[in-house]
Amino acid sequence: MFDNLPRGTICIEDIEMGMTRHLRKQVTDRDIELFAEVSTDRNPVHLDDDYARDTIFEGRIAHGMLTAGLISAVIGEQLPGHGTVYMGQTLKFLAPVRPGDMVYAEVKVIDIDLAKRRVKLECHCAVDGKKVLIGEAMVLAPSRKFD
Repeated sequence: MFDNLPRGTICIEDIEMGMTRHLRKQVTDRDIELFAEVSTDRNPVHLDDDYARDTIFEGRIAHGMLTAGLISAVIGEQLPGHGTVYMGQTLKFLAPVRPGDMVYAEVKVIDIDLAKRRVKLECHCAVDGKKVLIGEAMVLAPSRKFD
């Protein structure tokens, strides 16, 4: 993974509108196999080359939630980071991610409710500059008041 900033915590008091963070990760066969094992989603479109060739995707694809997990990684590790609590997430899958694809995952602050420590984030993942996933997340951000 190649992150744009060190991992850690940005407290609600320091979060600003328009802040962004991202990571890049190449999705590997091993990632897909491990996700299948952990999630118990063994759909052959993810795991079986012969089966997947005969689908609309014409080849294996990564689990959509594996791609969405990269958004979770940015939120939980960078913005807001450690101590963040997920409250909700919307997702729309626009295109498949394939083994070997380099995925760029980014979140951007679009709303802040300081009193409730809530932050709304615009989220997307892209491969070769093309968005493959879009959505929004609502999170409860950590605060220095509770540390």
